[in-house]
Amino acid sequence: MNKNQAKTERRNKIRRRIRATITGSAERPRLAVYKSNKYTYLQLIDDAAGVTLASVKGKSGVESAKEAGSELAKTAIDKGITKAVFDRSGYNYHGIVKAAAEGARDGGLQF
Repeated sequence: MNKNQAKTERRNKIRRRIRATITGSAERPRLAVYKSNKYTYLQLIDDAAGVTLASVKGKSGVESAKEAGSELAKTAIDKGITKAVFDRSGYNYHGIVKAAAEGARDGGLQF
């Protein structure tokens, strides 16, 4: 097993542990974060219905993640969603993930 594969498996293990306790509903959807090398993806997910309520794709980087978070918050507020549950998807809460969360909070989402 190479280094990248081990890192991915470790993150997936953490992700499964987090998802065992966190679920989204229509009133409080799950704000999920995914990072690739090029982009940062943010989604508001209603796990009860299995539906994505809103999503945003921003470029990779801390500033872009903060902008994407505030853009997602605006979209959510337009749809009547003010509260969410944050799902960091196994990533450490720092850098891009932290910036996305702060951008969503600054935009008006509560979690």
